Amino acid sequence: MGAPTSSSRPTAPDLRVGARQALERRIERLRRYGWHIAQCAVAGAVAYLLAHALLGHPQPFFAPVAAIVSLGLSYGQRLRRVGEVTIGIALGVLIGDVFANVFGTGAWQLLLAVVVAMTLAIMLDASPLLIIQAGVQSAIVTTLAPSAGAGLGRWLDAVCGGLVALLAAAVVPGSPLRRPRRVAGGIAHELSTWLHDAAAAARTADLDLAYRTLERARRSESALDDLRQATREGLDVARSSPWRRHHRGDILAVADLAVPLDRAVRNARVLLRRTVVVTRRGETLPDDTLALLDALAGATTTIARELDEQREPRRAVVALRTAAADSSRVATGGSLSADVVLAQTRSLVVDLLQLCGVDVPEAERLVTPATGAPRAARRLPPVDGEDA
Repeated sequence: MGAPTSSSRPTAPDLRVGARQALERRIERLRRYGWHIAQCAVAGAVAYLLAHALLGHPQPFFAPVAAIVSLGLSYGQRLRRVGEVTIGIALGVLIGDVFANVFGTGAWQLLLAVVVAMTLAIMLDASPLLIIQAGVQSAIVTTLAPSAGAGLGRWLDAVCGGLVALLAAAVVPGSPLRRPRRVAGGIAHELSTWLHDAAAAARTADLDLAYRTLERARRSESALDDLRQATREGLDVARSSPWRRHHRGDILAVADLAVPLDRAVRNARVLLRRTVVVTRRGETLPDDTLALLDALAGATTTIARELDEQREPRRAVVALRTAAADSSRVATGGSLSADVVLAQTRSLVVDLLQLCGVDVPEAERLVTPATGAPRAARRLPPVDGEDA
């Protein structure tokens, strides 16, 4: 059986699976940003009511705008966004009011007001958000008919919205703090299934399973990106909320897992590619190598469980130490594929030990050089188009 070709047309079941996965991604995205949407909506409404009731402004348009823009769809740098939005609105309102009162309203007045406001913001070395706010607000004010005292009122609306955004930013859910561990645990669980399926494919010469496992591993980059984003969001929450700062140490610890987890995934891909070669060529792997893959799959499942339960990976470290010792007793020299799989398995042990908090020198020391007796090498005919 040959490798699946990229030119083959997708079948109806493939299209249904793709559509379902796309819908699931959108639902997950909506679930992730649901809190942000609710927070922006509530903050906008509260800012409007406060500006209307306390400041006596009949149409406090800029209050909800400032609150919503300041909160945004991320937890990071909310305090800075509040200041930039407030200053940008103040600058834009000032320029817009000057042009509207002196030159009236119209297309050329709007053009000049926007140019002046954005140019002045750039000369002040402002951020892109502040520059855009200055331009947008100058355009809005220049378009509206000028009224006495409106400029100060709009600026006060922006301040009111910014203050509401600051208060709302301090109220954050716990889900962004739990998500980094959940994502890291999910990647570890996936890695465990790859190792289990690789051993099964090699035992049963199941080429379809070998290919499917390799394709799943190749799609894992998005999960690693998701982990990086989750840790950034978690740190942003821990920094922005005074009631969540004690979670920062745990999130930093999870962030440190990204590098060894990425290395483990990359080493697993190389191992899975060789598993495909093994099954395609009809080779067999030694029982002790397959047992080592099973042991690593079990240890990685333990890592995933201990991540989810926020426990120290003591059981996983014990299992990995045993696997490291066992790997040095596996005989080498039987075939290129067997030696490649063993080498990648030993590299995985080092990566997983680092994932459990073992430092690099200690992890490399535990995976001692192989001492197993070399097997008699078996020469196999080359396979066209084969790579390592």
